[in-house]
Amino acid sequence: MEAFLSSTLAVALAEIGDKTQLLSLFLVTRFRNRWAIVAGILVATLVNHGLSAWLGTLLGQWTPGDWARWIIGGSFIAVGLWMLIPDKDDSGPSRFESMGAFVATLILFFIAEIGDKTQIATVLLAAQYQSMFWVTLGTTLGMLIANVPVILAGNWLMQRLPVRTAHIVACLLFIGFGVWTIAGA
Repeated sequence: MEAFLSSTLAVALAEIGDKTQLLSLFLVTRFRNRWAIVAGILVATLVNHGLSAWLGTLLGQWTPGDWARWIIGGSFIAVGLWMLIPDKDDSGPSRFESMGAFVATLILFFIAEIGDKTQIATVLLAAQYQSMFWVTLGTTLGMLIANVPVILAGNWLMQRLPVRTAHIVACLLFIGFGVWTIAGA
């Protein structure tokens, strides 16, 4: 349960102001079917984060104990500091728009998550907790918690979210995970 809750909280906070949240806003401006966008995010995140959690679980098993603790802890700290660098919206008009809301969202979200902070966080969380299922479920829920309100409320919500504060809280959370991991808790 700790893996699920930690993963949900980490990704929900890390996702605020992230490029995939900006992608959600972009998709809402292009498509009317908001639930197809939500479904696309759900499927893309389950696949992407499922593969990431699988990789993280393997890495956690293959890396010797003390090395794993330092590598995973240091990586959490690095991701925490990375949270302070805001993403840019690099999702201009695309050829995917003609595919419909679900397929366009599925493809664009899957691609946008490759190498993203939340994907790397998923690998690290799975390596730490050795729980592919609960980490995938938690990071997917965190992604939905951060993106569904943007899809439903759009610009109104984005103008009222304290994005910088969310980045700082996410940074501190990941640094806390890192210190906790290094300390061997």
